[in-house]
Amino acid sequence: VAAARQRDEAAVRELIRRLNGRLFRIARGLMPSDAEAEEVVQDAYLAAFTHLDDFRDAARFSTWITRIALNCAAMRLRKQHAQQEYDTVEEPALHGAEVVLFPGAETEPTDAALGRMQTRSLIEAAVGELPSDLRLVFLMHEASGLSLHDIARDLSLPLGTVKTRLMRARHRLRRIITDRIRGGFETIFPFDGKRCVGMADRV
Repeated sequence: VAAARQRDEAAVRELIRRLNGRLFRIARGLMPSDAEAEEVVQDAYLAAFTHLDDFRDAARFSTWITRIALNCAAMRLRKQHAQQEYDTVEEPALHGAEVVLFPGAETEPTDAALGRMQTRSLIEAAVGELPSDLRLVFLMHEASGLSLHDIARDLSLPLGTVKTRLMRARHRLRRIITDRIRGGFETIFPFDGKRCVGMADRV
């Protein structure tokens, strides 16, 4: 941070590298699309580095810029609400999505890699259906690894509220994912057919 104040480009790039994942997940917790979340993060960086002299070393830089990102997201949401109608970037549909290889990729994704991609898409789609207040806390805790105390501090919320929102987010996610998986959780670890008959025979 001290180097960034001296307009050291390498320091600015390093701060961005360290904070990108955290700020994007926080922004995505409030914004309805990846594209809008990315714009919020960019706005937050511009605001933070433009007013870096306002940062007080007594606080954590990550907390300070997190609050800036939250404010940037809130401002964008207010503008969108005032307009009533606005365009959003359509994200890829979960079902029937094709795997796109990056230029230069020589081989098709393995079954394991494809499975991971499909699982991530399923989870992202489910998280995207959460209300923004639940989605934000969930992403900060589960995706960014922040403690409940850190989340309460960064969002200026009582610890009990953070715990409640995280619990509600997990319950809703379970229902959403269960509904999306054909047959739900009751279909996992099946023990039927020949296995069931074999068990009966042995007993």
